[in-house]
Amino acid sequence: MSGVIVDSAIYRDGRRTDGPADLSDALAEARAEGNAFLWVGLHEPTENEFERVSSEFGMHPLAVEDSLKAHQRPKLEVYDDSLFMVLKPVVYDSEHDTVSSGELMVFVGDSFVVTIRHGEGAPLHAVRQRLESEPQVLKHGPTAVLYAVSDAVVDHYLDVGSELQVDLEELESQVFAPTEGSSGRREAGDQPAAERIYTFKRQVLEFRRAAGPLAAPISRLTRSGVPFVQERSQPFFRDVDDHLTRVNEQVEGLDRLLSDILSAHLAQMGVRQNDDMRKISAWAAMAAVPTLLAGIWGMNFQHMPELGQVWGYPAALVLMVGAVTFLHRLFKRNGWL
Repeated sequence: MSGVIVDSAIYRDGRRTDGPADLSDALAEARAEGNAFLWVGLHEPTENEFERVSSEFGMHPLAVEDSLKAHQRPKLEVYDDSLFMVLKPVVYDSEHDTVSSGELMVFVGDSFVVTIRHGEGAPLHAVRQRLESEPQVLKHGPTAVLYAVSDAVVDHYLDVGSELQVDLEELESQVFAPTEGSSGRREAGDQPAAERIYTFKRQVLEFRRAAGPLAAPISRLTRSGVPFVQERSQPFFRDVDDHLTRVNEQVEGLDRLLSDILSAHLAQMGVRQNDDMRKISAWAAMAAVPTLLAGIWGMNFQHMPELGQVWGYPAALVLMVGAVTFLHRLFKRNGWL
């Protein structure tokens, strides 16, 4: 069990203090003092490992089930003995252009906070360190932890959105680079432009799945009447809500821009293919004229004009060259070549 509990401490007036190792005794001590709360951090517990914690804190069975499955949408649930919130922190690997998301569950109840981390990217360690250095914030109890965790996750969304914006601008410049637009060739091993766009669009979709559904839970925290959340914390959650709105607007903008880039790229490819077809048609027409003339004079008839003339063969060659030259200049003037 000690390997699952990443950290556990009692905070009195915002300051970390030592407490009983037994969770039941620690929770009873925190509740008895009134100005203290217990914060327990877990990492990917199994059902058996989490059973003891859930029974000690009186967690609802549905919330326990959601915590173990770890495939939940961001949400906020209110139960009799606790508040349950799910967040999805994201990590962006700019080297491989991939967005991955983890899951972070927060239980808030009477004088306790339980945080459960699944996957990577959850900023719990940094949040705990920052709060411990700011006892004036941490003394507000479990609400301060819930706010700090939500704020850290959403602020990281802003950083990821900015990185995606920079990489999208680079992708846009690569897709519409003059070298690719003029020749249509690419280096061996490079992804086709459409494939790169679709890959990037999948990453934006993964980001949207994390940030979009979180809007409703954060908006609910900005209103009064939420159990286990202090009403004076509403302005702070409104600030988180404002940042999350910016994130979702940015995600929508990225998605629209990707769709526009893809449409423009497909239109560009259509124009390029039309140009290629015109060139092919022009060369085919120029090849068809001498073929036609040669086919006519190549027929095995005895009585054909100019077959017995000395100048017939040179005249046929001159006629072929002249017709091809005329067609070449005509197609060149009309932009087909």
